[in-house]
Amino acid sequence: MQMSVTDALVHIMVMTAVSDKDVTEREMDRFAALIGRWPIFEEFDIARLSEVASACVETINRAGLDALLNQIAETLEPRLQETAYAIAVEIATVDLTLNQEELRMLEMIRDAFSIDRLTTAAIETSARIRHRKL
Repeated sequence: MQMSVTDALVHIMVMTAVSDKDVTEREMDRFAALIGRWPIFEEFDIARLSEVASACVETINRAGLDALLNQIAETLEPRLQETAYAIAVEIATVDLTLNQEELRMLEMIRDAFSIDRLTTAAIETSARIRHRKL
């Protein structure tokens, strides 16, 4: 069954959050903030977040991460793959540190979507600037 674009983007959020095995309260808050503010999620019913997140984890456990990334890549057109990468970076950087697992997840997403290094660097720099503190 083909997943919707918004479900694919939520899957990216969940995959990134669970990459280090510990979904923090800040990551959960960022899920809600992104869904509530980003225009791409206008049609997404936030009441479905738990259902979609559970489906993501179930798919990872059943089919594996690579299979899920391939399905998401097939669902998203190239410009939305860049959006998905930006979402992943937002989730990964919310706690102001990137561990090895999160870096590896971003690399896997970048490779699955074939996003060029200049674009990913711009997305990563933008996130770093947004999350800066004094």
